[in-house]
Amino acid sequence: MITKGDALRSLRPGAEWSIVGGEITWLDQEQECPTDEEITTELTRLQTEYEDQEYQRLREKEYPSYADQFDMIFHEGIDAWKAKIQEVKAKYPKP
Repeated sequence: MITKGDALRSLRPGAEWSIVGGEITWLDQEQECPTDEEITTELTRLQTEYEDQEYQRLREKEYPSYADQFDMIFHEGIDAWKAKIQEVKAKYPKP
């Protein structure tokens, strides 16, 4: 879940602020608080980016560990490794 805090960190890196009950208290003296419209737009952008990368998160869970991949290459050859990786990629294709 993408939050207002995620949007604020993205829009104003390093800024100081707090959120209590959904209300932003801007504490930073260097940067201005983003507008509600900027925050809403950034929330939408971040959520879309997160959803678009779902295939990556699913692939990551199914790929063997690096140690297991190296072991597979050593014992079964590069073609067996490629086949295993391609199996996961085919299961979770890029959108």
